[in-house]
Amino acid sequence: MPACPPYPASLPVDSPVAPGLAPSLVLVGAGPRGTGLVERLAANAPRLFAGGRLDLHLVDPYPPGGGRIWRSDQSPLLWMNSLAEDVTMYTDASVEREGPVVPGPSLAEWAAGIRDGAEHAPLDAETAAEARGLTGQSFASRRLQSAYLGWVYERSVAALPPGITVHEHRRRAVRVSGPRGGRQRVWLEGQAEPLVADLVVLALGHLTAEPDAEESTLAAFAATRGLTYLPPEFTADSDLRGLRPGEPVIVRGFGLAFFDLMVLLTEGRGGRYTTDAEGTVTYHPSGREPVLHVGSRRGVPYRSKIGYTWRGERPPLPRFLGPAEVEELRPRPGPLDFHRDLWPLIDKELGFAHYHRLFTAHPERTGVDWPEFEKRYADLDAGSAELRALVASCVPDPADRLDLTALDHPLDGVRFPGADSLQDGLRAHIEADLARRHDPRHSPDLAVFLGLLSVYGQLVRLGDTGPRWHGFFSYLASGPPGPRLRQLLALSRAGVVRFLGADTRVETDAVRGLFRARGASAPGPGVEAAALVEARLPAPTVARSRDPLLRGLYGESAVTPAGLLAVDPGDARILGRDGRPHPRRFALGPHTDARASGAFARPRSNAPAFRQNDALARAALTFLRGLSCRGVPSAGA
Repeated sequence: MPACPPYPASLPVDSPVAPGLAPSLVLVGAGPRGTGLVERLAANAPRLFAGGRLDLHLVDPYPPGGGRIWRSDQSPLLWMNSLAEDVTMYTDASVEREGPVVPGPSLAEWAAGIRDGAEHAPLDAETAAEARGLTGQSFASRRLQSAYLGWVYERSVAALPPGITVHEHRRRAVRVSGPRGGRQRVWLEGQAEPLVADLVVLALGHLTAEPDAEESTLAAFAATRGLTYLPPEFTADSDLRGLRPGEPVIVRGFGLAFFDLMVLLTEGRGGRYTTDAEGTVTYHPSGREPVLHVGSRRGVPYRSKIGYTWRGERPPLPRFLGPAEVEELRPRPGPLDFHRDLWPLIDKELGFAHYHRLFTAHPERTGVDWPEFEKRYADLDAGSAELRALVASCVPDPADRLDLTALDHPLDGVRFPGADSLQDGLRAHIEADLARRHDPRHSPDLAVFLGLLSVYGQLVRLGDTGPRWHGFFSYLASGPPGPRLRQLLALSRAGVVRFLGADTRVETDAVRGLFRARGASAPGPGVEAAALVEARLPAPTVARSRDPLLRGLYGESAVTPAGLLAVDPGDARILGRDGRPHPRRFALGPHTDARASGAFARPRSNAPAFRQNDALARAALTFLRGLSCRGVPSAGA
């Protein structure tokens, strides 16, 4: 083991321990985020913990690797919304980290290894067949991704040094206790004695939550009238039996949860698709489908995944929102105002990515050369009349100009004469989006996507920036695969899906005993239904989480205005009410204010989750090495 480091004054030393006992780390959550942390522990341990002994306890009621969300026992009809070549669990040189890069395959490369016999995994016949046919441009099933995550977990555990022993506990952690300066106790459901830990790491993913005030009112109304109300939840866990064939169902939400619902209620009930020679998709109902009336604030689905790969020079990002700008924002008193403090920088950064690509890859559609435009662009404020005038004078075609407001609110000011024309208009919108997102002539859109990833990587350093950014990012960057939107169009033409439009409002009708919904994009009474589905994940608030461990931390930990657990941006230690980092408790995931965009990521994207995993792993190993060096009590004492 390397020489002992100076013991930090903030981490108190306990009394001496009997020799021969190993310290203990309890990791709560063995899904993708926990697996990524195990990978980083394995990568950093040879240098930071060489020769040391450690008991690593992994606590999760679901199989490690996939966890609950990516478990294998869900419908094979459910897909990932990222191309197989854009999914990896491994760091690369782009990731800002102190630990070593340990190369590993992307999902597409792993599947190729399965096909070629270079890699081995216990796959059922259907999943093995999918793996053999997968390409980098495929959208894998979640069951195949579950197999990949399980393989990464097993490989990471095998890479741990001999002195680190892994103990798996297929139970739920329900409480953590212990003094700030001493060992912690993690209580497991159905187990009398707790696990005793020198460090505790929470790597929990998306969790269920208690309903908010509106959801409680709607649920109570449904219960007293014998209606069906499905609250925000992971769609694969939803009980869809109350959504009856042929009957209207109001669906509020047009993101990825809606597409899961759409799949399970159509193909999942025996419907099928055919494609003719011209590429038109037609849906053939089974007769068991309900009629889905879908609406949301925007009134349109998330933007399609881009259907081509990058070629040529990448925009040099970050440019206007990088580490320097983040450091300038940090000391500002009080919470940051998204529109005042962040949006101008985001707008300028995404505009830079867009125009860099347009001017360098499609110069025939511009009026000046890139260096001249870049110089003038850099000197002007985002959203200013001067900047709009510059763009108008240098980019002749309005379709080549970036308008984030128009992208974010495509139905603002649009009014259709009736419900049928609304259906036609929404289908035209989706068709136009599909055509553009699969046409390399519009490659500035892909540059904006790269800009979104860059911005996300910077904003995560600021902690909780509110829901506005996450919603905008998901709408533009985390949309469905193109084939899903083509299926949506087919379902619309078949009358299985009906669009409600923007600013959809849901009401209860006590007289008729039904739900009612209507949007603002067309006149008319809207739709009445005996079923309402909230097609979204619950907000990751700690205060309303149904996870007892998180709820237990609410009273003693710092929580942001959005209800997120506050953590140290450096190493993810949980902050107390007094703002001090807890020396023995860490947290990662969507319930924290350092939430990253995903536990796995696109290769060569400096993924925030990978940065966080590496920093936490190194902090944990350094702390545990300090215990071993100084002979302080371990979990087994």
